[in-house]
Amino acid sequence: MTRGSIFKLLAYAVVAGAVTTAVAVLIPWLPTAATRQADRMWFSIWFAEIIAIVVFAVVAAVLVYCVVEFRAKPGDLSDGPPTHGHTMLEIIWTAIPTVLVVAITIVAAIVIHDNGKAGANPLVVKVITQQFTYQFEYPNGKTYDILRLPKDRNVKLDLSSKDVIHSFWVPAFGEKSDAVPGISTSIVITPTRTGYYPVICTQLCGLGHALMRSEAIVLEQAAFDTWYTSADAAPAPAAGGDDGKTIYTTAGCGACHTFTAAGSAGKIGPSLDNLSSAAAKAGQSLDDFISSSITDPDSSLAAGYAKGVMPSTYKTSISGTQLDSLVKYLAENTK
Repeated sequence: MTRGSIFKLLAYAVVAGAVTTAVAVLIPWLPTAATRQADRMWFSIWFAEIIAIVVFAVVAAVLVYCVVEFRAKPGDLSDGPPTHGHTMLEIIWTAIPTVLVVAITIVAAIVIHDNGKAGANPLVVKVITQQFTYQFEYPNGKTYDILRLPKDRNVKLDLSSKDVIHSFWVPAFGEKSDAVPGISTSIVITPTRTGYYPVICTQLCGLGHALMRSEAIVLEQAAFDTWYTSADAAPAPAAGGDDGKTIYTTAGCGACHTFTAAGSAGKIGPSLDNLSSAAAKAGQSLDDFISSSITDPDSSLAAGYAKGVMPSTYKTSISGTQLDSLVKYLAENTK
């Protein structure tokens, strides 16, 4: 290969590398990392990305060079000269990818190992999923529908599901895990940036999947401590001790139903603002109609709504006392 050919090949490689690097760097493919775990994951992604850019630039340069330099002249239908394999070249292009893949594997293994360390005293928050809502239960026994976390403290999120497979994912946190019925899963995060971050379910969990959203708020430690000990913290549902509005909120009813009294505007299920007329049409008393609609949702379907959309797990996931409180709350605030 002549010096001129080498310069051409290098020029093609530089152009291919520059274009690919621009696409990789100028487009914000990844959100700004908000946890130590995300920082490590982003590093591993960019480590593999840089390797991929170099490999692509070399392959693209050789391909373009061959197309330009060895293209057949017009009218030339002859075969090219027969060639034999180059043993050393085959060893090189086998050895180099092997080394690169091993390097990526080592970096990924270190990141996975370090991201799983919760430390000696993590804040443990139970993430309870149910169609189509999240509940976050803290060590003080109180439950919220928004996740609040302190900055610069290790947090262990224990995930569980009451019905189908869900998923917990905050893009800026990096870590993601499924919540599987009957199985306990967990992830560790250490927030490094205060702010508001969307919580997204990434498993198709039913008709309301697209609306299964929540929010994670990262606070400075002092602000988190003030919130954690404040009197306005809502307690977790417990048999015999909760009002109907609290149960309506924590059970996720507002994710699917419109109910003016509770300030919810869900569109997956029918509105609950006119339950009296629906009960009369079904030929039941208001309380019986509401109760059966919660525990056996397919028994009296509103026109235009299909079976199997509303979960049938409420007959076991809330107690009889909680059910009575919820029925009373709905009956007293509907038309």
